[in-house]
Amino acid sequence: MHSMLIDEVTMKLHAGNGGRGAVAFNKVKLMLGPTGGDGGRGASIYLEGVADINALKPFASRKEIQAKNGGNGRGQFIDGPDGADLILKVPAGTRIVNVETGYVQEITRTGERVLVAGGGKGGRGNFKFRSSTNTSPKEFEEGTEGDTMTYRLELRLIADVGLVGLPNAGKSSLLNELTAAGAKVGSYAFTTLEPNLGAYYGLIIADIPGLIEGASEGKGLGVKFLKHIERTKTLFHLVSVESDDVVHDYETVRSELKKYNPALCEKEEHVFLTKSDSVPQTELTEKLAAFKKKKIVATPISILDENTLDEVKKILNSIKDEKGL
Repeated sequence: MHSMLIDEVTMKLHAGNGGRGAVAFNKVKLMLGPTGGDGGRGASIYLEGVADINALKPFASRKEIQAKNGGNGRGQFIDGPDGADLILKVPAGTRIVNVETGYVQEITRTGERVLVAGGGKGGRGNFKFRSSTNTSPKEFEEGTEGDTMTYRLELRLIADVGLVGLPNAGKSSLLNELTAAGAKVGSYAFTTLEPNLGAYYGLIIADIPGLIEGASEGKGLGVKFLKHIERTKTLFHLVSVESDDVVHDYETVRSELKKYNPALCEKEEHVFLTKSDSVPQTELTEKLAAFKKKKIVATPISILDENTLDEVKKILNSIKDEKGL
């Protein structure tokens, strides 16, 4: 069932060539003027952002894509048809790197469109070359060639909310609990790990698997997945109440994030003390106090307690509103 998430593809795009202009003359006697129509415009190629993080997959096997050429002009002033533009769907959060020039653009939202290869102009037919001195022109133009461009597409965004925490922190359970509401996005097998992704009413939540110590050096977790959380707006940091030293667990994960990219530590972060139903109230109070001493606001949650989950949903709903979902 697991399929690799394709997060980088390189492909060559050929926009359509413009059509040729026609050389034609009116057959009617006394009206022997030129009637050659113009060639049509070649199709351009656009990339458009969509919400499907799997959208790069079809391009993994298509190394070259050719858009339609414009039609040739014909007699009787008939212009060749324009090639229909090609709109390729890519996940929102895709960086578009022009391999030849290094120029980078980015699609950050769904529905956003970027022109990546312009179609060729149609050539003029002989009708356009008529003049008082040249009443029967035989000139015409070939259409111009469409752009040929090579791009590397890199998916830079997986989640609106990233769940971080040690392997025992209860990330998958929370994810399952929250995203039963939305559609499951499914899980993807990365090299050594499987980040689970879920959708909560259009927000994508990623369970960033147990950030094992040393992940930032590429051990265990591997850098491949970590780069995707750079773009996550909000981190939910889960710490299990069953830990002997909750602050130490918290700091272990924070130092990993920091080693990988200090900017990760500046993201909006919500700390949750999970499985809060599994220990006596005194112990829970003690652990919350340990966080408070470090000026960390931690919210106790349990997937068995609807009310505590409402706290999490409140935060998600405000992120959702901000995104306009």
